[in-house]
Amino acid sequence: MKGIIKFVPVVVLAVLMARLKQDALIAAPIATITAVVIARLTEGIKFQECIEASVDSVKNILIALFILMFAYAMASAFMTTGVGASVINIALKAGITAKTVAVVGIAVTAVLSVATGTSWGTFAACAPIFLWLCHIVDPNAAKDGCLLLTTCAIAGGACFGDNIGLISDTTIVSSGIQGVEVVDRVRSQGVWSVSCLILAIIAFFIAGIFMGLPSTQVDTSGILQTIPKSAIDYLTEARPQAVDLLNQVGSNAKVEVPAYMILPLILVIGLAITGVNTFACIGSGIVSAYLLGLVAGTTSFSGGGFQKYLNMVMQGFADAGSWVVVMMMWVAAFGGIMGRMKAFHPLARGIVSISRNVRQLMFWNGVLCIGGNVVLSDEMAQIVTIGPIIKDIAEENIEGSEEDMYKIKLRNATFGDAMGVFGSQLIPWHVYLGFYVGIAANVYPLYKFANTDFIKYNFMAMIAVASLLILTFTGLDRLIPLFRLPSEPDVRLKKN
Repeated sequence: MKGIIKFVPVVVLAVLMARLKQDALIAAPIATITAVVIARLTEGIKFQECIEASVDSVKNILIALFILMFAYAMASAFMTTGVGASVINIALKAGITAKTVAVVGIAVTAVLSVATGTSWGTFAACAPIFLWLCHIVDPNAAKDGCLLLTTCAIAGGACFGDNIGLISDTTIVSSGIQGVEVVDRVRSQGVWSVSCLILAIIAFFIAGIFMGLPSTQVDTSGILQTIPKSAIDYLTEARPQAVDLLNQVGSNAKVEVPAYMILPLILVIGLAITGVNTFACIGSGIVSAYLLGLVAGTTSFSGGGFQKYLNMVMQGFADAGSWVVVMMMWVAAFGGIMGRMKAFHPLARGIVSISRNVRQLMFWNGVLCIGGNVVLSDEMAQIVTIGPIIKDIAEENIEGSEEDMYKIKLRNATFGDAMGVFGSQLIPWHVYLGFYVGIAANVYPLYKFANTDFIKYNFMAMIAVASLLILTFTGLDRLIPLFRLPSEPDVRLKKN
């Protein structure tokens, strides 16, 4: 009975976010207060001890919070200087048909999400382009499946960078909770992530063929002129950065962006692959975007241009600090109190008891992550709530060398992020899909979108979630460079 009572704060958090649609900035403090009360009633933990547990939990993600502020600044820089627009412009010049619009959509959103670190922002920026592009290349898109195929493609592709991007908040936080470097995390899962993306692209291409979609090429130079003003007005209010990007896309763009503006993105990715510090990687992106922007004409030095750029960077810090960082601190505090009263110990003991080896235990950690996402309906709440649980399960029940245990931590970080971001695409009631439906319905009002529309053809999410669990359980992850979990007897369960 005591164990059930200890789980009440999680129920409160889930109900507030999933059922009552409350923002995390409201739900997390209420759940935290509930946790304090339950800790006092069940374990006699004093208020000061709860405060100390909360502060200790926040300390664990302190570096991640600083990285988040830099990440928001770089995302704004890439949106406004033309880095993001260069990705889309290159794709539009390649020639698109109804058969290939979904393929191009997932490729563009995958790259753009890495550049911006946000799946929501990427989807908001690309939905107007690709949904209306569908309408142009296939007037019957809503009936023959082209529209939903493309919608799922850009939704899944937008999640790619949110799972592996250096400046993604979920990547940063999930890595911080497990105590691993973001660049190490990106390198370890890089081949797996890209492989999932390639498989998804192939799946969308095959789907386009089997659905019998038209293959006639259409001029896409005037794509932005087909987007209704109501859609632009909605984005201006909901995602102003997306409008900045749209103004730089196409042959009639207000600001012409040269192809070389993609170089800051390539620089950041290249530095990450070579293992350069995360702050240095992000800083190089902010600086190089400004310097190349001087050549391209998207930034300036004179006339207060440099100060304007600094203000934009400062605004990025403020945007993160005013919402994401504060929300993360509250959720981390909640997790700290839950950990202090050992609320999840019965669940952890259950996982350990049914696991015969390390791989099975890690598999159940992955299942626990996606299960938490189903309950909480929010990927960040899942990462911060379930992350410390799977961390404790691994550290308290697996023994091995420091190097091997670090690989265990890397896999836990991947579990938390992938099952949060990609898992959200497969949960009909998830807040992610609610946001996507809102964006899609406003930018393309000719079709009535439903949450389940984003699941039907979301091959990216299906492949990522299924492959991660299967590879972990079977040991086939040894076939993927840098992704192999250490195996017995190098690591072993303490109970064995």
